[in-house]
Amino acid sequence: MRSHTYTKFNPQWADAVDLQALLDQLADFLLQSGFAGGQGAYWGEPDEEPDKSLDALKEAILRALIESGQLTPEMLEALRGEGDSVSEEQLAQLLDGLVQRLLQDGYLKLSGDANGEGGDRPLTGKGSIGQAAARDVQFSLTAKGMDFLGYKTLRHLLGSFGKGSVGSHDTPQLATGVESDAWSKPYEFGDTLNLDVPATLANALGRTGSLDVPIDLDYKDLMVRQSEYRSSCATVLMLDCSHSMILYGEDRFTPAKKVALALTHLIRTQFPGDTIRVVLFHDSAEEIPLATLAGSQVGPYHTNTAEGLKLARRLLMAQKKDMRQIIMITDGKPSALTMPDGQIYKNSMGLDGYVIAETLREVAACRKSGIMINTFMLARDRALVEFVRRVSEISRGKAYFTNTMSLGQFVLMDFLKKKTKRVS
Repeated sequence: MRSHTYTKFNPQWADAVDLQALLDQLADFLLQSGFAGGQGAYWGEPDEEPDKSLDALKEAILRALIESGQLTPEMLEALRGEGDSVSEEQLAQLLDGLVQRLLQDGYLKLSGDANGEGGDRPLTGKGSIGQAAARDVQFSLTAKGMDFLGYKTLRHLLGSFGKGSVGSHDTPQLATGVESDAWSKPYEFGDTLNLDVPATLANALGRTGSLDVPIDLDYKDLMVRQSEYRSSCATVLMLDCSHSMILYGEDRFTPAKKVALALTHLIRTQFPGDTIRVVLFHDSAEEIPLATLAGSQVGPYHTNTAEGLKLARRLLMAQKKDMRQIIMITDGKPSALTMPDGQIYKNSMGLDGYVIAETLREVAACRKSGIMINTFMLARDRALVEFVRRVSEISRGKAYFTNTMSLGQFVLMDFLKKKTKRVS
């Protein structure tokens, strides 16, 4: 009989794992949008609902630990086995401990327990949620978990822009202070008295030629520093959740959700005067609370761009901001339209002239209301390119050809560039 020697299992191994790094590794799993690898996904046949059970969570945690290298050689040696009860119990204890930490730290919450108190019951030991029950108990992200994922996404995106210690180009890098411009201007009535003391004293000394104290200051000696003019901005992020966003072997909706979370974190921490709202458009359109963004999914829908623009315009016009903008992320041409009687007209075969005309009419209404539309295209279909070109011409916005890897960089760079403008 073959014998096995096991290293003593340390129950504190779960405490040694970097929980925030683990949560970052789990981001795609926690924000899954109904993508099942692109297999068997035909029009009208949506993928299966994402598995939100504790069993699925533990499997994802194990994969993340192995891929990120957070399992030390000692852990791997202790957990290594051939399916025997000892190794399986050690692995279960490690995974249960990590899930418990995610719950205790407030990143996740449980629901669906038979007693309605899944979050209060222990995961191990007497009275715990057993193996069978773990398939029925569902988990979900908390507000703290969503905020953390938004923060991590923002850090990843800003880090990819790069920065240097020498140079004069404007950058979107965040800092703890605000540096004024290098030059000053003579004070004029109405200017903020952000006095440039050295330049003011130099003018006085040059005029009088005297170092006597008190220094003789004249009105014309006053110099004030120029700085960046910052305005408030209302943003509506329009996310296409039609079925094409998970077709063709690629999940395009999850990266779009990550961008929304990153923008939300950026606006709340760096631009508290700004607002951001999220609108999903498909056969119709609706605004969703940011708290439900993580659980939003695509479906067997068409693309009703006009209805999304109409709702976004209504939300923006209700806000008194200096700037109003729509950020639209899509991968398909308009193929649906809401008729006056409330019925949804659909035509996915090519560019429907009636649908395009009504959509462009709504684009013109946004332009008339002073709303800029910037479109981020996740596909390069010729019909889509032509439509977006016309949208940009009418709204005087911009169009970006991007992919899931560079989407966040384009969106954040565009947002940050519009946050400041030079005034004299």
